[in-house]
Amino acid sequence: MSTAPAPYAKADIQILLKAIASDTTDTTLAHGITSAQWDVLAAYMQPMDIAAGRILISQGAEDRTLYFVESGMLTVHFEDATGKIRLAAVGAGSVVGEGGFFSRMARSATVQAGSACRLWTLSPMRFSELANRQPNVALALAMALGAIMARRLVSNRRRIAVT
Repeated sequence: MSTAPAPYAKADIQILLKAIASDTTDTTLAHGITSAQWDVLAAYMQPMDIAAGRILISQGAEDRTLYFVESGMLTVHFEDATGKIRLAAVGAGSVVGEGGFFSRMARSATVQAGSACRLWTLSPMRFSELANRQPNVALALAMALGAIMARRLVSNRRRIAVT
């Protein structure tokens, strides 16, 4: 009996790939991961929907899940004694949760759905399985996420938006 995850239908990931290809920000996932690698990666991710106003990531949480945004808009904000400071808006084709995913540290900001969103999740356990079974795909993803983190860290305003 095979322990490999059951792949999703190729069409399932296609909307996410179109969103990534349409992303014109400097923190795009469009570079570094091929279509064939996305097909492999899709088998390790889970789709989820989140309603507008719902909290996806809470500042201080220990969760390390990575989220790819297929549709909708997320807002990233930092909370201190004086209130909320909006740091960024993250739209379709982007990713959130990369800071905690790599650092194993508590989340540095809160991420809330500004509108209804369709997301794809990748847990650390599933990434570990991917790394063991498809190391080239895991490396391509890690490098693409590292590039996004580096670009986000260059901007002081968005620095803490690495969630």
